[in-house]
Amino acid sequence: MERFKKHIVFVTALVIVLVFTVPGIFRPDDLFAVATFIHEQILKQFGWSYLVAAFIFLIFNLYLAFSKYGKIKLGMQHEKPQYSYFGWFSMLFAAGMGIGLIFWGVAEPMSHYLNPPEHIETESGEAAGFAMQYSFFHWGIQPWAIYITMSLCIAYFSFRRGMPPLISSCFYPLIGERINGLPGYVIDILAVFATIFGIVTSLGLGAMQITAGLGEVFGFESSFTAMLTVILVVTVLFMISTLSGVDKGIQILSKTNIVLALTLLGFIVVIGPTVYILNIFTQTIADFTSEFVVMSLSTNPFRGYEWTQAWTLFYWAWCIAWAPFVGLFVASISRGRTISEFVAGALIVPVLLTFVWFSAFGGAAFNVELDGGSGIAATIADDVSVGLFLLYEEFPLTTVLNLLTILLLSIFFITSADSATFVLSMMTSGGELHPPDAKKVTWGLVISATSIILLYAGGLEALQKMAITAALPFTLIMLLMCVSLYRGLRYEMTFEMNGDEV
Repeated sequence: MERFKKHIVFVTALVIVLVFTVPGIFRPDDLFAVATFIHEQILKQFGWSYLVAAFIFLIFNLYLAFSKYGKIKLGMQHEKPQYSYFGWFSMLFAAGMGIGLIFWGVAEPMSHYLNPPEHIETESGEAAGFAMQYSFFHWGIQPWAIYITMSLCIAYFSFRRGMPPLISSCFYPLIGERINGLPGYVIDILAVFATIFGIVTSLGLGAMQITAGLGEVFGFESSFTAMLTVILVVTVLFMISTLSGVDKGIQILSKTNIVLALTLLGFIVVIGPTVYILNIFTQTIADFTSEFVVMSLSTNPFRGYEWTQAWTLFYWAWCIAWAPFVGLFVASISRGRTISEFVAGALIVPVLLTFVWFSAFGGAAFNVELDGGSGIAATIADDVSVGLFLLYEEFPLTTVLNLLTILLLSIFFITSADSATFVLSMMTSGGELHPPDAKKVTWGLVISATSIILLYAGGLEALQKMAITAALPFTLIMLLMCVSLYRGLRYEMTFEMNGDEV
């Protein structure tokens, strides 16, 4: 019986994921149709809840950082942070943004410019300003507020209170010992389900862009077969990495990635239209700041609702689905930092880097587009994965830039998939810090197979729909986690004031 209980989350979660995805092998059109129907109903009835939840997470984070709870350490009182600030920020960036930022750095501003909400004139100056403003918004503060909420809960209950690093552990103040029974199993199963489709969405984007980049360098058409080959090759690489058990591997790869990313960023800023980029950064910061609350809570029910569904609601749902993975990983690298330090670091540094990234790559693309260049926006309308590589054609050393980006994407793919297999294995092994290799292999194969099936069934659109579907139940889980964390912190502070041990 005990052995069965240990594996109940693993078996149940695996069966649910297979039920959702295996039909896509034989009847991809039916899978896409079902995913579309569920997606439409969720957005119609509950789309507003993603906006409200993300805003609540941000307010909750800021409250904890500036309150008396901010001094509480995520670990024992004597513990020091394991990683330097550079190492910590590198891994934060890799876990939280990674593939998505590279994929959308050019593609998103150009997409909004060409297809803004219906009340904004297409390909106008207003559309360009709107495009940059919402690119900042979609990749800035709210996504990190979602990740921080999850990370704080896991880090506090695992490192401070000595509980297993599971999502269910975060609910001890609410349901007590029932975290070890059916309620706890349900919470962890929902976490695994959300994590799978959050990860698969990111890896699907990565496979699409790696394929597009290789096509640009070696002169072949991007196709499903090419993407399949890329996924299979990278799967072999990340499975080798996963089974090797090299603890420092992810940190080394993350630092390598941040160096590569900063190299590409510096090249675009220095060789590209530097003053133009700085003007865009300054203006967009002003627009973003002045409209932040409106953007955070506006569903645009009278005009632009379909655009909001396709972009903002998708992003918040994707971040919520991605949160269990990011939360567990970021918690593991943040042990020894105070709540205030953690919130400030994760909200300021990655967000500022993101703003600079979009200003550089989006700004350079606008400089080309508005000067009557190569028609980047129109090409992206047909294939969003080629945006960055089209921009490189306007710069010297195009092939070098393409190869560096492919390397960057590949490392992000490997580190994300490597970390994901570990996190999923740990979540389905009762929080074991050294989960069995068999589970790592199983989840690694499931992640890759699910990416392939969804790309086959409907490409980017299918990935987006499944992320939104998986995020709905987990949104409620995360809101309850806020309540539980607050109770846990208040309980600790009460005992501290009385001079007792928690």
